[in-house]
Amino acid sequence: MAFRGWPAEALDFYDGLEADNSKTYWTAHKAVYEEQVRAPMLALLEELAPEFGPAKIFRPYRDVRFSADKSPYKTSCAASFEQGGYVQLTAAGLAAGAGAYMMDSPRLAKFRQAVADNSSGAPLTEIVAALEAKGTSVTSHEQLKTVPRGFPKDHPRADLLRQKGLIAWHQFELRPWLGTAKAKTHLVTFFRSCAPLQEWLATHT
Repeated sequence: MAFRGWPAEALDFYDGLEADNSKTYWTAHKAVYEEQVRAPMLALLEELAPEFGPAKIFRPYRDVRFSADKSPYKTSCAASFEQGGYVQLTAAGLAAGAGAYMMDSPRLAKFRQAVADNSSGAPLTEIVAALEAKGTSVTSHEQLKTVPRGFPKDHPRADLLRQKGLIAWHQFELRPWLGTAKAKTHLVTFFRSCAPLQEWLATHT
């Protein structure tokens, strides 16, 4: 199956799921999910694999064991790439990310040292600026309120030092191309633009 984008029914499916996150809704519309949401995602990932590596779609079921929100189903179809990268479809449309969502303590320590060092930190600032100029946000899942201990509070890259990860994220505006093969082209452009960030993280963390 060649990737031809996601039809309007895919977005309608998630609109409905957000309004009625129940087994009744899911069961009644499961065929729409399989045919109009998941199947195009599988086709897309297969076509992206030669350049960006294999990817895996997340299960549509939420783990509610330790969550106050007991909604049983995720309101997105998302996939992550083994080499880094993330694609997500929701009622709002298509989004993609690249980078390091969260870092463990050893990796975070390396990240902060690389950010603080001018020889490696200055190029990262340029990478971030280039991405932001293209409408891509660069942030993290969590950040400190102040610069971490051991670094000057007035460090020129204080904002980066406060991050506990570093993610380039782009929410694409809803456009007719989402229902065509051009959706892949937009993702390829995004992931290629994120290559310098991925390379920096691979080298310094």
